[in-house]
Amino acid sequence: MLKGNKVGLRARHEDDIPILQSELHDDVANAARAQGRPWRPLTPGSKHSQFVVDDTEQGHVPFSVVELAGGTLVGTATLWGIDDHHRSAHIGLGLLPSSRGKGYGTDVVAVLCHYGFIVRGLQRLQIETLSDNEAMLRSAERNGFVREGLMRSSAWVMGEFLDEVLLGLLVQDWKPDSKG
Repeated sequence: MLKGNKVGLRARHEDDIPILQSELHDDVANAARAQGRPWRPLTPGSKHSQFVVDDTEQGHVPFSVVELAGGTLVGTATLWGIDDHHRSAHIGLGLLPSSRGKGYGTDVVAVLCHYGFIVRGLQRLQIETLSDNEAMLRSAERNGFVREGLMRSSAWVMGEFLDEVLLGLLVQDWKPDSKG
């Protein structure tokens, strides 16, 4: 397990999937904002759930996020779009509704940075998020990410186009403060 100050990132367990499915995917408005593709219902236990892990996929590393105090599942985190040639990747995360507003997001981003820069040897990490996702913008900026651009009307979400913010962090600008 990779440890931060408040949370740990560990392998996805089979019993995490139904919780993540019901708390994150089945919330249509939240899922539509987070997924970047149209929401559709999934049968319970479906192998097509975004939370089912394919351990052979090298460019996508999903984690379950747990509280360090007690081990309670609080969400999901992902390093995706890993490009070994350019040594870059994207960061994504989703916290269960009951776990939001507790500083977990900032800690998750810090641990993903440690994983990307130290464990994987990457040069650049980036985040794309909706421009009104204040929690993600704060978590990213507290970890040193810089706003690099605004992608106007780039995300179709629940009947309207929304702007996205592109944030980036280079390894030489990263200031680690998590336990890793």
